[in-house]
Amino acid sequence: MAIRLKVKDIAAARGLSKRRLVYRSEVDIKTLTRIYNNPESIVTTETLYKLAVALNVDASLLIECDPPLPKVLE
Repeated sequence: MAIRLKVKDIAAARGLSKRRLVYRSEVDIKTLTRIYNNPESIVTTETLYKLAVALNVDASLLIECDPPLPKVLE
């Protein structure tokens, strides 16, 4: 099982280049390049938060489990 970051996919869907996302999020270009090249990269919650704000999405939407976790009954 792996956790994958969907930052690149969401940025592309919103028409944001990597350079523009770096500017908007204030995340270092090397960090963002690492995330783009390896979506299973480990990132801090601060970086995840900055990217979520820059992309205008909830941080939970940036994370995907592969394979998906089973639904839990509430």
